[in-house]
Amino acid sequence: MTVSPPSPVRSGTDAAVRPERPSITELRLSAYAGHRGAAVPLGPLTLLVGPSGSGKTTALRAYEALARLGGGAPLDEAFPDPHGCVPERARPDAQRRRGFRVGCTADGPEGPIRLDVAVQAEPELRIAGERLTSGGLTLLETALVDPGRPVVQAAWHTAGASPVTRGPLPDDRLGTALLPLRVAGKTDGQRRVLAAAEQMVVALRSVFACDPRPRRMRDAVPLGSGRLLRGCDNLADVLWRTRTECGRRHAQLVAAVRDGCAGPIADLVAEPAPGGNGFGDAPGACHGRGTGPGLVRAVLDRGDGVRTPLALLGDGELRYLALALVLFTGPGVLEVDPAAEVPAALQTLTVLADGLDRCLDPRQCAQLLSVAARMGERGHIRLVGAVSDASCADGVPGATVVHLDRERSSSP
Repeated sequence: MTVSPPSPVRSGTDAAVRPERPSITELRLSAYAGHRGAAVPLGPLTLLVGPSGSGKTTALRAYEALARLGGGAPLDEAFPDPHGCVPERARPDAQRRRGFRVGCTADGPEGPIRLDVAVQAEPELRIAGERLTSGGLTLLETALVDPGRPVVQAAWHTAGASPVTRGPLPDDRLGTALLPLRVAGKTDGQRRVLAAAEQMVVALRSVFACDPRPRRMRDAVPLGSGRLLRGCDNLADVLWRTRTECGRRHAQLVAAVRDGCAGPIADLVAEPAPGGNGFGDAPGACHGRGTGPGLVRAVLDRGDGVRTPLALLGDGELRYLALALVLFTGPGVLEVDPAAEVPAALQTLTVLADGLDRCLDPRQCAQLLSVAARMGERGHIRLVGAVSDASCADGVPGATVVHLDRERSSSP
C-alpha cells in the first residue's frame, strides 16, 4: 500500500490546533479479509485506488461496520457476513476459533484516540477483545475470559483510589459506545475515559454509505420521509422536500449539475408524476410535501418550458447528480444516525462511496471531487471513495490517494 500526499489546501489553520469536530483519520485492517497489517490514512477527501481484488470495497465495509458499532448496533448487524471477513489463511486454534481484527483512530479535541477490536467469527460471533487508548495510556480494555458466558471482562481507567474499574460488558456490543452508561465521571481519569469514548463515537456515527442505482432513480416514487436512501432510489422525494428548505444549497447543487450534465439546465425540480394522484399543487410547484398518496418524479428544467425527466438521462449523469446531491446536503436529509446529544456544528458527516467514478467521465469525476474538497475545507463533509483511476484527483486541493495492493496488504 502506498499513499500519495494530499495537494496543498489553501488554509490558514495552524496544524498544531486540535480540530473541534472529531473525525476518523486512520482505518486499520490488522487482519481483515485480504488485508493484513494495513493502515489506511484518511483525510477530508480520500480516494482508494487499486486493481480488482485489492480490497477497496472491503476497506469501506470495515469502516461502515465500525460506524454501526459506534452507533450501538449489535455485532451481527455490523458484520452480516462475518465469515467473509476472516483472512483466507487464518487457521482455527485448538477451540476451533477464527476471527479478524480492525481498528481506527479518531482525532479531535482530546487528541488522537485509538480503537482496536478483535472479533471472533467462528464458532460463534462475538467480540473477543477491545482496546481504547490515548497517548499510550489504555483507557479501556476488554477480554473474552469465559467462552461459556455472553460477556467480556472489561477494565477502564479510573485514576482514583483504584487505578482501574472492572466489570462485565456484553460480547455483542462495542464497549466504547457503552462507557457513558457505565462510567460515573467522578475522577479525572474517568472524565478522560468519557471524553475519549465520546470523541470516538461522534467520529464514527455520522456515516452515509452511498452507491446510487440509476435504474431505480428513473422511477417515480411516493412521498415519504424525505431522507435520502443509500441507493438514492428516492431522489425525487428528497428534492420535493429540500428545494425550498435551503435556497443557497439548492442553487449550488444546480450549478454543479449544470457543470456535469449535458445541455442547458435552469433548475432541478420534483413534480407530480403524470398519472399519479395530485397533491393540491400546480404541476412542478414544490411548495410543500402535500397530503395525497401520489407519485413524484425529478426533472431537469431546461428553460423555455422544456423539462427532461431523469428517466431519460444516462447512468453517468444520474450517478453524478445523486452524488452531488449527497455532498450538498447533510445528516438532516441523508438516512444516517448522527449523535443527537452533540450539536450538529461539532459533527462531520463522512460519505463512503464505493465505485465513486463508476459510469462517470473524467470531467464529471473531477467536478465531484472539487465539490467534495470545498465542502471538506469547511469541515462539514468528508469523503472516502473507491475509484478505478485516481487521475481525476490531480490538482484537487487536500486529496489523499491511497494505492491498495492485495499482495502487499496480505503479506506477513
